[in-house]
Amino acid sequence: MDITQIRAVITGGASGLGHGVARHLVAQGARVALLDVQAEPGERAARELGASAHFVPCDVTAEAAVNAAMAAAAAAMGGLNLLVNCAGVIGAARALGRNGPMPGEQFSKVININLVGTFLCDKAAADIMQRNVPNADGERGVIIHTSSVAAFEGQIGQAAYSATKAGVIGMTLPLAREFATFGIRVVSIAPGIFSTPMLAGMPQDVRDSLGRQVPFPPRLGRPEEFARLVQAICEIVMLNGETIRLDGAIRMQPK
Repeated sequence: MDITQIRAVITGGASGLGHGVARHLVAQGARVALLDVQAEPGERAARELGASAHFVPCDVTAEAAVNAAMAAAAAAMGGLNLLVNCAGVIGAARALGRNGPMPGEQFSKVININLVGTFLCDKAAADIMQRNVPNADGERGVIIHTSSVAAFEGQIGQAAYSATKAGVIGMTLPLAREFATFGIRVVSIAPGIFSTPMLAGMPQDVRDSLGRQVPFPPRLGRPEEFARLVQAICEIVMLNGETIRLDGAIRMQPK
């Protein structure tokens, strides 16, 4: 896929990895629509990115809102051929915490945002993409999931989060197989420890300690590196139905 022809919806695009992807794609000549539940940060992020960016408010857990937001984004950009799912929450909590067992509602909330939300966005985007004119490779679109190394080595307190990230991986191949009929690829990225707004609020010595846990390079990942992998997935058509770890060879310890 020609990067300058990309019309991308990026969920969770107001900050973190999503904003990093948006910034990189715009710099390469693409157009982007940022979907986020945070209205003020989303509008500000779109303004900073310039005329090639739009903000569309959206709660990814609300099916009707997702469908409407995808349609609005496609109309604003003049098309839609890339979806990058970055919306998500960590929701860290032990199943048996100090104040008693984790409420089922808390587990369900993480599932609804990270897993159900990804699926709702996938099918809404694919419904639009299937009508695209195919390129020379017969391709009509690309869908990218954000998983996590927690899908493989979930830590104590990550039962809900790890379940969602494993679920995202689990639906990657079935969707890739189904959407192949339409020329739509589906790929997941499983990042390790990345520098995001959540980590930015931690003391510098804590961030440095986290970085040293990475075998090489011994530092936190950068949103730009995640974004460059997104670009590579778009450009390499044979990447499909796969999960790519982007983690510096880290393997997470129990806690």
